[in-house]
Amino acid sequence: MSAKGKIARAAGLMSIATFISRILGYVKDMILARYFGATGSADVFFVAFRIPNLLRELFAEGSMSSAFIPVVTEYQTKHGRDEANRLVSSTFIFILIFVGIICILGIIFAPAIVSAIAPGFLKEPEKFSNTVLLTRIMFPFLLFISLAALTMGALNTRGVFFIPALAPATLNIVVIISILTLSMQFTNPIVAVAIGVTAGGLVQILIQVPSFFKQGYTLGARVWHPGLKRIGLLIIPSTAGLAVAQINIFVSTILASYLAEGSITYLYYSMRLIQFPIGIFGVAMGMAVLPALSEHSVKGEMEKVKEDFSFALRLLFFITVPAMIGLIALNVPIVSTLFQRGKFEYAATIGTSDALMFYSLGIWAIVGVRVITATFYSMQDTKTPVKVAAAVMIINVVFSLLLMRTMKHNGLAFANAIASSCNFILLFYFLRKKLGGIGTKRIAGSFGKTFTASLVMGIVGWFVVRSEIWTLSGYGLKKAVYLGSAIIICCGIYMLLSYLLKSEELGYIIERVKGKLRRRHAD
Repeated sequence: MSAKGKIARAAGLMSIATFISRILGYVKDMILARYFGATGSADVFFVAFRIPNLLRELFAEGSMSSAFIPVVTEYQTKHGRDEANRLVSSTFIFILIFVGIICILGIIFAPAIVSAIAPGFLKEPEKFSNTVLLTRIMFPFLLFISLAALTMGALNTRGVFFIPALAPATLNIVVIISILTLSMQFTNPIVAVAIGVTAGGLVQILIQVPSFFKQGYTLGARVWHPGLKRIGLLIIPSTAGLAVAQINIFVSTILASYLAEGSITYLYYSMRLIQFPIGIFGVAMGMAVLPALSEHSVKGEMEKVKEDFSFALRLLFFITVPAMIGLIALNVPIVSTLFQRGKFEYAATIGTSDALMFYSLGIWAIVGVRVITATFYSMQDTKTPVKVAAAVMIINVVFSLLLMRTMKHNGLAFANAIASSCNFILLFYFLRKKLGGIGTKRIAGSFGKTFTASLVMGIVGWFVVRSEIWTLSGYGLKKAVYLGSAIIICCGIYMLLSYLLKSEELGYIIERVKGKLRRRHAD
């Protein structure tokens, strides 16, 4: 199979697994919305969850992408599987010790952490104490998710993508079960959600263990390996860059804590919705392309790095840009269908859908950055993304402060989209400079066709869903059928227009489907 075929296949498998996880995630969010609405209790949980979630990004999934996979791939390519296995085992022991200590410190100093991230809660003692409690319950989640990310990275280097990508689905399942079975057992029902998060993190490790051992990995007692130093040197700037990126989210949380009640919840649910295309396609493509890019970089095959980067970015835009336009055009129907029931009323739908529209403006850039940073990481360059992220953080803070005065929580979402777009443009410029040309004209031409087809699709979709039904609570099935029909129509229009515009990416997908059908017919 060609390199493009391997990347497309890996991205496809990860997208399917991530799709399952995201669907379960939205079921979880629908249950959360039904039980807790956009109330102060919901705000407490989302703020508390931001803290271990931040550290997860820094020490778990982020570091696995930027440092662990390229180094393990290098050891596996140059020194063989046994040496790569020893590096994985040492990394496991190191994470267990280092992240374990961070969790203990986080539990001890939870009050100080909550004071820093949500200073607006200090005026309400009960709200503050509940946030501290939930933070302490969920801190062990960091250790579990870090070890789960390690197993995911190790499996990805061996070409195993589906099970690791499916593992996050177990987190959503465990949280759903916790809400439905434990919430009535506590005076403060939101505690059940926190317990579910921590337990779900543990299950994410356990579901990957069989595949982990099947690939020949072991968990010996060897603590040190020379590769750890290499990983550490890459993780330091990478973590700094991720920290800067996460500050953008925390700036929104801090500022939103001074806005009207429900603002944090509006931002959370709208961010969750844009994470659907980002997670299914952006993260999947970034993870799928990284091992291939890393192998090319180790062998010095820079032309193949350029070719795979261009292909991955064009294919990613072809899939995610219509999703972006769709979220903007169908924002109210989507939020109303998913969340408007129980304590989540129409006012909350409007607050969330407005934020969704502004957040969505940055989706194209967020997914694009996933592929660009994967390319930098494959060359073991983690410094350039850090420098760009630092500049983007300043842009985000400035625009957040300026826009929230008149646009409230929508201004925070819009600032995020502006910062994300700047992040992509700067990283693309520096990557082009580093590699000496990356097919910019071809990428721009493909993006132009994709955007044109998506825009027409979005306009048609906006007219199709004009109805008063979205103002009403309930009617879930009727709304789902209406919205689903509109989405099918939009997809058909997009595919037709892409075909008429002679989209290269659509042609590639059609050829792959035809190839599979021919092979099945031959069998």
